[in-house]
Amino acid sequence: MGAQYGAVSALSINSDCTRLLCGFAKGQITMWDLANGKLLRTITDAHPPGTAILHIKFTDDPTIAICNDSGGSVFELSFKRVMGVRTCESRCLFSGAKGEVCCIEPLLVKLELRDHPITQYALLAMASLTKVLVIGLKPSLKVWLTFPYGKTNPASVPLLSWQFVAVQSAVMPMLAFCRGNAIHFLLVKKDESGAIHVSKQRQLHLHYDLINLTWINSRTLALLDSAEKLHVVDRQSQHELEIVDIAEVQLVYNSSHFKSLATGGNVSQALALVGEKACYQSVSGYGGQIIYLGTKSVHVITLRTWRERLDYLLKQERFIEALSLAWSLHEGKAKAVVGLFGDQSKRKGVVGDRMVEILLQYVDRALKKCPEQGKIQVMEQHFQEMVPVMVDYCLLLERIDLLFGQIYNKLSEISVAKGVFIECLEPFILNDKLTSITPQVMKDLLIHFQDRDMMENIEACIVHMDITSLDIQQKLFQIISPPLRAGKSLTDEQVVMGNKLLVYISCCLAGRAYPLGNIPEDLVSLVKHQVFEFLIRLHSTEVASGEELYPQIRTLLHFDTREFLNVLALTFEDFRNDKQAVEHQQRIVDILLKVMVENSDFTPSQVGCLFTFLARQLAKPDNTLFVNRMLFDQVLEFLCSPDDESRHAERQQVLLELLQAGGIVQFDECRLIAMAEKAAFYQVCEFMYEKKQLYDKVICCYLNDQLRQEEIFNYVHNMLSIPGYSTEEKESVWNKTMEHFKELVLINPTKAAELLAVHFSTELRSIVDQLEDEYLLFQLLQSLLDSSDGVQVNRELLQLNPDIHEQYLNLLCQHDPRHVTDFLRVSEHYRLEEAIQITKKHKLHEASAYLLEKEGDIHGAFLVLLEILKLKLSLFTDGAREENEETVQVAETILEETVALCQRNSHSLNQQQREALWFPLLEAVMSTQKQLKDGSSSQALESLKHLTKQVLNSMTGFIALPSVLQRILQDPMYGKGKLGEIQNLILGMIDTFNYELTLLETTTNLLNHDLHWSLCNLRGAVSRGLNPKQEHCSICLQQYKRRQEGTEEVIVFSCGHIYHAHCLQSKDCGVQIEGQTRWTCYKCNSGNKAGRRRDLGSDVNRGRSTSLAQIKVMSASYSANRDSDNRKPVEATLEPQQIQAFDQLRRLYRGPSRLAILTELSRNRSSDKHGLLHPGSVANSVFQNENFQLRLSPPPVTED
Repeated sequence: MGAQYGAVSALSINSDCTRLLCGFAKGQITMWDLANGKLLRTITDAHPPGTAILHIKFTDDPTIAICNDSGGSVFELSFKRVMGVRTCESRCLFSGAKGEVCCIEPLLVKLELRDHPITQYALLAMASLTKVLVIGLKPSLKVWLTFPYGKTNPASVPLLSWQFVAVQSAVMPMLAFCRGNAIHFLLVKKDESGAIHVSKQRQLHLHYDLINLTWINSRTLALLDSAEKLHVVDRQSQHELEIVDIAEVQLVYNSSHFKSLATGGNVSQALALVGEKACYQSVSGYGGQIIYLGTKSVHVITLRTWRERLDYLLKQERFIEALSLAWSLHEGKAKAVVGLFGDQSKRKGVVGDRMVEILLQYVDRALKKCPEQGKIQVMEQHFQEMVPVMVDYCLLLERIDLLFGQIYNKLSEISVAKGVFIECLEPFILNDKLTSITPQVMKDLLIHFQDRDMMENIEACIVHMDITSLDIQQKLFQIISPPLRAGKSLTDEQVVMGNKLLVYISCCLAGRAYPLGNIPEDLVSLVKHQVFEFLIRLHSTEVASGEELYPQIRTLLHFDTREFLNVLALTFEDFRNDKQAVEHQQRIVDILLKVMVENSDFTPSQVGCLFTFLARQLAKPDNTLFVNRMLFDQVLEFLCSPDDESRHAERQQVLLELLQAGGIVQFDECRLIAMAEKAAFYQVCEFMYEKKQLYDKVICCYLNDQLRQEEIFNYVHNMLSIPGYSTEEKESVWNKTMEHFKELVLINPTKAAELLAVHFSTELRSIVDQLEDEYLLFQLLQSLLDSSDGVQVNRELLQLNPDIHEQYLNLLCQHDPRHVTDFLRVSEHYRLEEAIQITKKHKLHEASAYLLEKEGDIHGAFLVLLEILKLKLSLFTDGAREENEETVQVAETILEETVALCQRNSHSLNQQQREALWFPLLEAVMSTQKQLKDGSSSQALESLKHLTKQVLNSMTGFIALPSVLQRILQDPMYGKGKLGEIQNLILGMIDTFNYELTLLETTTNLLNHDLHWSLCNLRGAVSRGLNPKQEHCSICLQQYKRRQEGTEEVIVFSCGHIYHAHCLQSKDCGVQIEGQTRWTCYKCNSGNKAGRRRDLGSDVNRGRSTSLAQIKVMSASYSANRDSDNRKPVEATLEPQQIQAFDQLRRLYRGPSRLAILTELSRNRSSDKHGLLHPGSVANSVFQNENFQLRLSPPPVTED
């Protein structure tokens, strides 16, 4: 047949393997019976002649096949048998004239998926040179998808492949197609309406061009690139699993068929170019296998099963890689898995068993490959590389039994391997990966680390472990007991371990598992019994020489008495209904009393903790414990022993806690108070006095307790302020406080003053008289009267007692004279005459001057300051000449105060009184300069000249300049000397005069310029005419020129509208304000007429005008009549046009005028000189306006 039909170019076998379709290079198609090898059909007219068959494919329907020829057309072949004659009908599905199809792929469904709803459509995928199409053959031909490639390499081969994949809980067909180096995935599903939807999935981008694409399974693809390298890729993760070079296969290509050489080569160049690498008929995939057709042989490539993959690695002794692969299979993360079936738990079980087998083989290999005996370091290195792998995978598999069973037993055969195994456990324990160890391994671990003196490693491991191993308590006690018995402090790790031991004991006694969960109910009583028996043992299992009785309880008491007793207290709460547990409780209490009371190793605090614990237990209503009361008396005598002064605060605190816990019922109260007072336990006394409601005696407790004296103030304040106490109780506290108020002042004068101001203000005089110590009284009054301390006193009371202020002033002059003046300025309740006498008595001249000035004796205050100034200036003329910077600074300070006094009061004095102040001051400074002889210090002369100049500059504002010059020239110092001696003084005064004259002239010029500019703008604005837009009234529409009635008025607005006055009045556009009629434009304001009328009055008040001009136009006769009536002229007022012009001028200037600024500055300067500050003036100041801006540029120029 080859000579007649040419070479076979395509093959296809139906689903039940009974028929074979053959396509030939010359275009014929034959059908064969595979059972007997007979030729059933020869088809020669199914497609146009002269084209080769490129593809022929059976569909799921054995009577329908699809063929694709070299012309790019696709045909449907329908096989029928009529009257025993086999026929074939052909239908064109796609014409090559619309685009040449290179590849076809019908969707074939496996037998188990034949009921899938997508099968009813008989989907067919076709790949042309430009796009991919998915069509449905049933029930009628329909195109479901068209997907263009985009820009691709024209030589690349279009590829198609179908595969059913699992998506969530459904199985759906997925089409993979590519042309070049990008694979596209399309998921096809059917909705409820019967329509098919295609969704695009994640693309797979490659770095090579493909010539074949085949699914191995639903997750794995086999990709063949143009270099004949096979790439196995996982679709979901897009990881490349393996690369195999199959060049040796010598793959057969279909190039000659794509070029249609057997029929003359009548194909397009594009199809011939694609055919260079076409190998569609040389690769076939089925059942996880891929078959490649070579020139000399056929090769089958398949994926190994998961067991075969593991066995392959084990055969090469790659155990670590095998374990890693097995773990990825166990966790479901492995790729391209074949042969692993069942649900997740079943798969994990199968793989886990296989991993156990691998681990045991790995252990055997480790022992078998062990180096020769004797080379310890080499052996340790060998096992250190292998043992951690075993431990890690056992923990991952949660097979602790395997780790500490078979593996540990095998490794224990070699001592080095056993040691490495034990040391290897440490990092897993510290990382909390291994929290439980069998007793035998725990014992070996302790022995191993103890032999190597690695106790710190043991402690670190125990902290991270679940303490549930057998006899683990004994091991822990062995770690913390030795340092406690030796009196050494515990390390941080030992403390943590001891705390865990306490928690462990608490959990066991309470029936709970450690650290979480609950103990099984059938084991609760057994666990409690074992722990109690362990605690109350007379001796430990390994009795050491000299070991005392009850070592476990003794160790826990020494470790942390309070926390151990708290553990017992919590445990006792859970065992009220357990008879056996109640017996154990009584037994433990007896042991505690025997160990702690009969032993002197425990501190008073530890003993107190025990009896506090007992007091709380005995105070419970359902108490079943019995404790001899005499023991409490012994404890009381022990704690209150006057012979033992050590740990006084600790013993008092212990006794106080014992009483607060309910232990007070175990003592005689009178004996308790007596012993507490004798032992100076003032907190205990306070507790008892409050219990007996003897609140006044509590004050004595605070006074006697040096550590808590400050708390007495809060106690007294609360007692006298908080409701709930009777009048008698408050009165007793009040009287007791008055009795000891002197002691309160000694403790804290400030707090005593606060207490006095709030609760004892009526007894101020008696308290002051009670204090004999002047300095103590000074401290109290300072805290009471000095406002800086914040103590608020009744002002009426202070006004009734001004002598208190004067008494404090006298004490202040003695103890703190620097703050006398400050106090006088703040206080208002002293008498001036008495205060002046006190300050004069103590020679405080500055304070005296302040008081004299306040009294009104300005001259007297001046004389006092002048006397001080002369005293300071005399230092310049002493023989020792002690002039220095400090002397000059003091003199300047006194001079400034004197000048300030003169300046403050010169405004209220006449010229003669001013001269009586300023000229003596000038004389005092100049006379000092006169007394300096020739050859004196030049520095002193310069300082005095500077002071003189300062006085002159200050007095020029109050004394006329000629008077000052005359006084200077009359002075002998300056009158008889040369002009050069007074030249500097005169020149300085002249410079000041010239400066002020320049300021005055400049200010005058600015004001004149502003006034001229403002008047010019006002004149221009007022005289500017208005041009109406029209010649008729905007209301009546009549020309205003033609109406010559005698009383007619015409109103013109700046907007250009013109009206008759009576027309505007008829529209209510006029308002009478202050005897004048104010008009508004009717047309411009018709939309807001009402609001405009309401705002009109306010606009006038703000200086604004609604109309720019109101012009009265009258006839000649009307003017004559007015003259004949001899009416009085109307008083001139600011016309609306003038008001509008003024507003426009203000807007041009954009701020207050220079005159307003200068006036404000002058007013502020006058206020400062008078020493007064008017709040109203500050509020109305132009400088307080947030929109104020100082503009230094000249006013804007407006056009005329």
